[in-house]
Amino acid sequence: SELVVTPSASCCSIVREYYPDLFKDDPALRDKAVAMADKTFDFLEFCEKKLKVDWDAWDLEYNAIATYHYSCHMRGIGMTDEVIRLLKRIRGIEYRQLEKMDQCCGFGGTFAVKYGDISGALVRDKVECIKKTGANLLVITDGGCALNITGALHRQGVDIQTLHIAEILDQAMTAAEKRKAGSAA
Repeated sequence: SELVVTPSASCCSIVREYYPDLFKDDPALRDKAVAMADKTFDFLEFCEKKLKVDWDAWDLEYNAIATYHYSCHMRGIGMTDEVIRLLKRIRGIEYRQLEKMDQCCGFGGTFAVKYGDISGALVRDKVECIKKTGANLLVITDGGCALNITGALHRQGVDIQTLHIAEILDQAMTAAEKRKAGSAA
């Protein structure tokens, strides 16, 4: 059967945690929702738990001082420190722990609209924590968090790149392939 792999922890979480409940009064649709939930994975979760990728075989390198924002929805899908463990395995990355790493960035979909003051305070606090790390790269796993935090960093004039873990892997894997091709020539 086909699988659904999403680059967004929140999308994965919504499908897995809430879709079956949305259709609890309709057995036929509930069965379809459960089937969808069972085959939906976050990108890194899929790589780590389903594909069981051997990252060491790739000889990954990416030069950055990196910190990581742990999306609230990673908890809902059972992901804990997988991103951090992966970052620490990539040669050239100096990982710096983010204070309040698992504190919400304040986005939360409509939360940011309904409770703008609270949302703004949360993201400003997140930016202060990011600045304290001295990192030049913020690693994220969720589109909503990326938009919210990147926007706040920009508004505050903080010069830091924000990338999804998939983008880092893509760049590091592409560079590894080029190194391998160059040494074979």
